[in-house]
Amino acid sequence: MMAQFLEIKAQYSDALLFYRMGDFYEMFFDDAVAAAAALDIALTKRGKHLGEDIPMCGVPVHSAEGYLLTLIRKGFRVAVCEQMENPAEAKKRGSKSVVKRDVVRLVTPGTLTEESLLEARRHNFLAAFVEVRDEGALAWVDISTGAFRVMPCLRARLSPELARIAPSEVILSEAGEPVLDEIVSELGASSTPLSRASFDSSAAETRLRELFKVGTTEAFGSFDRAEMGAMGALVDYLDITQKGKLPLLQRPVREASQDSMQIDAATRRNLELTHALSGGRDGSLLSVIDRTVTAGGARLLERRLSSPSRQVDTIQARLDSVAFALERRDLSESLRDCLRKCPDVSRALSRLALDRGGPRDLAAIRNALGAATEMHELLASTDTPEIVARASKDLIGHDALLELLEQSLVAEPPLLARDGGFIAPEYDAELDETRRLRDEGRGVIATMQAQYSELAGVNALKIKHNNVLGYFIETPATHADKMMSAPQNETFIHRQTTANAVRFTTVELSEIETKILNAGNHALDIEKRLYSTLTGAILEAAAALTNLAQSLAEIDLMAGLADLARTEDWARPNVDESRAFEVSGGRHPVVEAALRRAGDGFIANDCDLAEGTAGADIWLLTGPNMAGKSTFLRQNALIAVLAQMGSFVPARAAHIGLVSQLFSRVGASDDLARGRSTFMVEMVETAAILNQADETALVILDEIGRGTATYDGLSIAWATLEHLHEANRCRVLFATHYHELTQLSERLDGVSNATVAVKEWEGEVVFLHEVRKGAADRSYGVQVARLAGLPSAVIERARDILAQLESGAREGRAAPLAVLDDLPLFSSVPNAPTAPDMSENVVEKRMSEILPDELTPRDALELIYELKALSDARN
Repeated sequence: MMAQFLEIKAQYSDALLFYRMGDFYEMFFDDAVAAAAALDIALTKRGKHLGEDIPMCGVPVHSAEGYLLTLIRKGFRVAVCEQMENPAEAKKRGSKSVVKRDVVRLVTPGTLTEESLLEARRHNFLAAFVEVRDEGALAWVDISTGAFRVMPCLRARLSPELARIAPSEVILSEAGEPVLDEIVSELGASSTPLSRASFDSSAAETRLRELFKVGTTEAFGSFDRAEMGAMGALVDYLDITQKGKLPLLQRPVREASQDSMQIDAATRRNLELTHALSGGRDGSLLSVIDRTVTAGGARLLERRLSSPSRQVDTIQARLDSVAFALERRDLSESLRDCLRKCPDVSRALSRLALDRGGPRDLAAIRNALGAATEMHELLASTDTPEIVARASKDLIGHDALLELLEQSLVAEPPLLARDGGFIAPEYDAELDETRRLRDEGRGVIATMQAQYSELAGVNALKIKHNNVLGYFIETPATHADKMMSAPQNETFIHRQTTANAVRFTTVELSEIETKILNAGNHALDIEKRLYSTLTGAILEAAAALTNLAQSLAEIDLMAGLADLARTEDWARPNVDESRAFEVSGGRHPVVEAALRRAGDGFIANDCDLAEGTAGADIWLLTGPNMAGKSTFLRQNALIAVLAQMGSFVPARAAHIGLVSQLFSRVGASDDLARGRSTFMVEMVETAAILNQADETALVILDEIGRGTATYDGLSIAWATLEHLHEANRCRVLFATHYHELTQLSERLDGVSNATVAVKEWEGEVVFLHEVRKGAADRSYGVQVARLAGLPSAVIERARDILAQLESGAREGRAAPLAVLDDLPLFSSVPNAPTAPDMSENVVEKRMSEILPDELTPRDALELIYELKALSDARN
């Protein structure tokens, strides 16, 4: 057995080998050491190899999926090695023959299909990138849904495109460069090398023709050599990992980069489109706008949000469908009720195609077809927009398949086909007859138990069954002598003695057992045959069912966005090909949701970038920290994304001229792994914007130059703003603390000043969160520091230094160190609390603030100490 293990392991040296032994997957040698540590399971040993103990660990087959998921998430690949025959078949070749085993599947991050291993509401993409001379291409596939896409992609566009697609695994040529591995790993995906032969375009075309059973790939579109190579590599890799059993893939669709808004990885991260900066989904824009009720609808929403369209016709058609669902609220709610009954058709279909499905996947298809029929009836008598009408047509035409599944399946089938019991009564006459024999046999066994109990005079006698002995008679050990003495021993034949019981059989019981077991096994064989027939009928309709799944997702997304617009009071944007960017009463959807949970309201603000007369439209935004500048910048970028994905937007009204590129440099942190400081990261991101932004781009920049010396930062910010105005000539929201930049509005026609208003009240600063035209007169940094809780002594010292510096600035000179040294130093011990103001009775003031009914006993005790301290300080 160990020789067999080593032979198979040699073929999969880069993967952990799950070696099937009965009811366990066992791992040996280094595999066992690595798996035991990763899974936190016991590491044992079994036998010796070359004189040393063999490390071993194992996991039960029935719970292997959970362990697989843990290993995949920790970066392992797993080769699943199954027994290809049972021990009885192996013994026919000789008493010491080893059961045949072989790897049936290589499990990697991009090839998961099991429901328990996948996130239902997210795609799991496997991508491939290749460069052929001056051309590059990126292809990606989700084998759990069949989605298959390809696009031309030069190396410079690889990072932003991978950020958009978010694959879990990327296939690269083994002759590739380390820089490509670095790009992939930065985005959190795993890279897998594949031989250069797998990317050959000629061989790729042959693979695609064989996969889709066509004579030519021209019917799918025109693909260049790089695109063909990337698609071929995907198919070859799937052939390797699935051991020749290819998944059910849709025909490849070619995407063009100019069809969607270009958003680079840094911008996606800063705007938290699909993931929050903390890494999870909560707190992202996606988490706030997701009102879909099906997994397919949720995946479509994430795709649309990740790839906002640049085609006005497409955007308007999507907005029309949302407006339709918004106006027809009753219809929309009825559709959502039907959708809630729809399982995940795409993934059920994929599992059935890969022979990893079960009876519940058959039932999923049946339930979805039934719900789709109801939805079509709801839409049939309604004048619907183009997208809805097209989707409605795909909901019908499956009557024969629906009738077949309804007649053949029980209402709630088991998970696995081997469990049986999923075929409905009266569907198959042979099965009904076999079941009758099996079930009546059980009645016979019950009758025999009563007869044997009376014959033996043992009330505790039971007839039981297990896989080793079959049917047997069991009595407590206290009756052993009675059962094995005359006359009972003439009827009961002793088989086994355990610690607490004695087991027997009879000639009659053995004969009945044969009949019953044959009936049970025969019934299961019939069900398995019918399962294969039903699966075949479903796969024959795979193309139509794929269209059905896409239509269900489209309707779900439409109804979900309409529900969002209705409950959140969002408005339909006017999207055209102009350079306009006018938002009235805009809001940040994520911040607004957080404030609502806290019981606070969000202050809406306007934004109009169409005022420039020189072809550049720039708002220079000043104001203190904590006033809401970053929120204002982000909310306008999010409004552009939402509008172009086809959603209503969080505003009273919005006129959005198409945005071709979206750039965001809001916040930064250091990148220690690559030796980059925070300032260096900021400069790299800014350089990317200045080098790439075109006239239809939207750029939001926050605090450029803050990570270096004041004059260095001011000069960089100044030059950046001038370049955006003169060279890029795009729409820009530019937030800064460098008030000197506000002078540019007098020199550059396209620059307008705006500020976030604050108000001072009795020495306190109140943030109004209102964006107004004009420039801020000061930064209020010291006041914000006070709100943050800096010691009073530090705050007072900062005020004194600030006054001297501002005085020097007004007189045209810098405050010398000597002047600063003359400022009064801290009059008390550092960090000592400032004495309270005794101009009024602080005890009485504190007493007036107390609500006795709301005090807990502990609060009351602490309050007494507090009042005593105030009284002592006053005295």
